Parts: sequence; structure tokens; C-alpha cells
Amino acid sequence: MPLLLELFLRFFYVGLFSVGGGLATLPFLREMGEKTQWFTPAQLSDLVAVSESTPGPMGINMATYVGYTTAGLPGSIIAVLGEVAPAIIIIMIVSRVLLKFRSNKYVDWAFYGLRAASAGLIAVSCLSVAQLALFKTDVFAATGSFFAAVNYWALALAAVVFVFLRVFKKVHPIVFIAIGAAAGIAFHLIAQV
Repeated sequence: MPLLLELFLRFFYVGLFSVGGGLATLPFLREMGEKTQWFTPAQLSDLVAVSESTPGPMGINMATYVGYTTAGLPGSIIAVLGEVAPAIIIIMIVSRVLLKFRSNKYVDWAFYGLRAASAGLIAVSCLSVAQLALFKTDVFAATGSFFAAVNYWALALAAVVFVFLRVFKKVHPIVFIAIGAAAGIAFHLIAQV
């Protein structure tokens, strides 16, 4: 299959089934990375960090990045089109149908079920990000020791951020993004020494 077509179809699939926003795409992106080898789990965690801290929807940012790294500018355009096409198609269909069936109890139940599915996808995504950030799976696979595999620097940073979020509730989120970026750079430099 040509690369651009594969990019479109894979991101169409992600856009079609990841109900709930950017974090809901993570299980699908993890599966995509495993099947295509376009990115590793560690690169996916970096991708999430960059996508969360840059302007725009997270899913679109991730599609742009993956498309660009695999097939350049045409790849990023095709991946984004694949990501948004299901939403556009579904919105056009739903807007026509919903006006007729909004009072139908089965339609209400379907929307109620989508909320639960969305919450589940986001919960799985949060656990995946926490695992990537706080646990070194390669170290665990090599040593079998849970305590050797824990990323204590990241755990400490998570605890500090949690405390700061509780104490400074009215601080703009960009401050925490900047602090997280600075801490990430510092931890990376310390790890290289």
C-alpha cells in the first residue's frame, strides 16, 4: 500500500474511533506505532508532551508530526485530513439525523454510552502516559526489579507539580508547562552527566 494512502487510512481510523479528544487517541497511536514502527513508545510520550504544549488540538498536532516524520509535508497534510475526515462526515450525518430523532430514547442512550467510552479511552491514555513517564519498561524487562525501573526523578516532579496545583490554583497553566519543560531539560542534562 502506498505510504500516503496508509497514513490517511490509519489516521482516518484514529479519528473515527477516538471519541473524547486528543488523549483518547493514545491507545490507537500506540497500536499504530507497534504495527508500523513509525515511532517508538518513548517517541510517543515526547509527541504527547509537544502536542499538549503547542497551540491547536492535540490529535491534529500528533497527526501532523507523524505524517511529517514519515512522508514530509505531503504526509502531514494527508495525516491531518485522515484525522479530521471522520469528524466532518459524522457531524454532517448527525446534524441531519439528530434533528429528527433527538427525542428518541435510543439516541439518548447512545450518547450516554459515548460518554462512558470517552471516559474509558481517556483513562487508558492517562495510565499509558503515566507508565511511560514514571516507569522504565526496558529496565524492568532487563532486571525484573520494579524498584530499579521506577523513574524517581519523574515521580518527584509529578509530586511537586501536584502540590503546586493544589497550592496555586489560580496560576495560568502555561506556567506549569514552562516549569515542566525546564525540569525536563534539567533532568535530561543531569542524566547525560
